[in-house]
Amino acid sequence: MAGSRLILNDGPRNDRPMLPTLTLALLASLFEIALGYPDRLYRLIGHPVGAIAAVITALEKQLNRVVLSPWRRRLGGIATVLVLLALSLIVGGSITGVFNRVSGGILITAVLASSLLAHRSLDEHVKAVATALPQGLAQGRSMVSRIVGRDPETLDEAGVARAAIESLAENFSDGVVAPLFWLAVLGLPGCLAYKAINTADSMIGHLNERYRDFGWAAARLDDLVNLPASRLSALWLILAAVFLPDADPVEAARSVWRDASRHRSPNAGWPEAAMAGALGLSLGGTRYYHGVRVDDATMGSGRREATAADIDRAVTLYRVAACIELAIVAGAVLALRLN
Repeated sequence: MAGSRLILNDGPRNDRPMLPTLTLALLASLFEIALGYPDRLYRLIGHPVGAIAAVITALEKQLNRVVLSPWRRRLGGIATVLVLLALSLIVGGSITGVFNRVSGGILITAVLASSLLAHRSLDEHVKAVATALPQGLAQGRSMVSRIVGRDPETLDEAGVARAAIESLAENFSDGVVAPLFWLAVLGLPGCLAYKAINTADSMIGHLNERYRDFGWAAARLDDLVNLPASRLSALWLILAAVFLPDADPVEAARSVWRDASRHRSPNAGWPEAAMAGALGLSLGGTRYYHGVRVDDATMGSGRREATAADIDRAVTLYRVAACIELAIVAGAVLALRLN
């Protein structure tokens, strides 16, 4: 037609929909590894998890009263989860929308998102146990009590070391891999929603009389949203074992295949089994929480006598696994940009 012309690329490209979220995940991870969550910032504005916890506490006070029937408490727990999800998506979506309009806004969003990751803080807390344990059992118990919920006075030196390694494995999955996964897939709204669910599970997802009904929805949803990350974290640990001379990737894979499904948690067994097999240890088994004995399956077929040196080995394995994950994310970003 006379006077007409063909216009190409007359709108934003939509053939790489995951590029922004993958880039955000990579940048947020790098910020968190480099800076952590600075104490000065915490004192100034607190932490997002603190705000989430405050909402959960307020809702629980109203919707989990002892005078309510079990089914009404369960409905209250479902409502609590829905409120948390709605708030997370609204806040995360609003922040993303605002900074998407600003030049370099992705860097600001990445700094904010970095507060939802735990690469650096997990490393520091577990290393603290490895440093304290050789100084005495009391020091080791004191440090490990900061990262596990079990009764520290029931732990001997090997028990302290196993507890630290088990915590490292489980928190690698739900404190590092899971938020990074949801950040890469759904951006800040998805990552914030995941963190809200995970926080709710840690606060109310218990099987005691108070939370059995009210925390049911939080616990079930947490199991679901952690399912991809638990499998990925086991894979990253198995691959990391390939690069370490004192780790066994074959035994790590064998332990996952044999033991992961035997854990009382549908997710925690995967990274714990991989960690146990890679290091030649036996993790899990009997533990005590607030005086209550919990008998769980053992992960791995190695020795039970773990040491502070084994904690150091576990931290090294964790660092390599985290690097593998970030390398894969970086590779995906590069591939999409070059496409």
